[in-house]
Amino acid sequence: MLHDKLVTISLRREVLAGLTTFVTMAYISVVNPVVLGGAGVPFQQAFTATIIATVVGTLLMALYANYPIAIAPGMGLNAYFAYSVASSHHGINYHVAFSAVFLAAIIFVLLSLTPLRTHLINAIPENLKYAITAGIGLFIAFIGLRMTGIVRADPTNLVALGNLHAPQVLLALAGLIFTVILMSLQVPGAIFIGIVFITLITLITGQLTFTGIAALPRLPEGLLAYNPVTAIADTLHYGLYGAIFSFVLVTIFDTTGTVLGVSRQAGLMVDGKLPRAERAFLADSIATLVGSIFGTSPTSAYVESAAGVAVGGRTGITALVVAILFILTAFFSPLISALSAVAAITGPALIIVGSLMIGQIQHIHWEHFDEAFPAFITILIMPLSSSIADGIALGFIFYPIPKLVTGHWREVHPLVYIFAILFLCQLLLFSR
Repeated sequence: MLHDKLVTISLRREVLAGLTTFVTMAYISVVNPVVLGGAGVPFQQAFTATIIATVVGTLLMALYANYPIAIAPGMGLNAYFAYSVASSHHGINYHVAFSAVFLAAIIFVLLSLTPLRTHLINAIPENLKYAITAGIGLFIAFIGLRMTGIVRADPTNLVALGNLHAPQVLLALAGLIFTVILMSLQVPGAIFIGIVFITLITLITGQLTFTGIAALPRLPEGLLAYNPVTAIADTLHYGLYGAIFSFVLVTIFDTTGTVLGVSRQAGLMVDGKLPRAERAFLADSIATLVGSIFGTSPTSAYVESAAGVAVGGRTGITALVVAILFILTAFFSPLISALSAVAAITGPALIIVGSLMIGQIQHIHWEHFDEAFPAFITILIMPLSSSIADGIALGFIFYPIPKLVTGHWREVHPLVYIFAILFLCQLLLFSR
């Protein structure tokens, strides 16, 4: 009797945790199609692919790895796909760009099945890991500022403050302020609630109109990347080596860091190690592969899963609830499409997420110049060049230089030297 009661309480706690995690990350169903739309990916294709990748990854995390961690297309990686790979290379469209994601996903799966993944993670200097995350944060925050008109292009200063009297800008600022207040008060699902708040205002002011609420899920363009031969041909023709490496690199340590961080918070670590870690990483890599086939950028474990853990999520039941709720979300594409058309609704979410990601700079050893400068150049270049890959490349190129001249070259992992040479060749020979 007591056992049954404890099981019921535990089940309720897991379901509540799943609901909490879903609410905190539900914004991705709105924001990700908007970001991918910057590369020309049709909304319906991107929306359905987002749901498919999220459901596949989260179900695997629930049923195969048994962890309360959700998987979805990663913020930052979607922006890199849209604004650095698909839009900034001459002659490349999103179909070709998905070939790069597809190949990166295959490499990701293979790495997840071998010890190479661990070796790669250990080889990357900690300061560069933090810098890459922080730089991506600045990059996506800048995209949010541009989308909403809070900043604009300026012929003299390159960037200037936007027209703060414009209705759309005022609406975005209102949403940003409201969400910041909720975040400061540590309200669960603050970003999602902020989106709902601005949606209500746009409805009241007549700036948002619906052509429908629900519809059956569909993929208007079918499968976008599934042939390895074609993907390899596209990569060779357009020189997408740097893009593939960046996708693999960022996805690996982004997911690794999130999985370990959330698991540590949940008390799931045993002697400093995570049981079934290889299953958790494989779940994410398979989700990335499936997502690339249907039309979305690489997936990642979501740090918002920590919200569900905070209310008691400890098992895969939490992730199972999240997956079920995203399946239901798939039937509301007309509603999501209407929301995505208003930059003031989605832009503040990008800015907020960017502010969370840049917090990683606190871990960088700024007191040591040989560590600080490579991190600095990585963070600086990403938003200025609108390229995550270029920021990563310059970070790796500059990292060994001060170590070599100061006699500390043994502190650098041999793989970092290899990456530095490869990135230098890529920038000199294949950059546009």
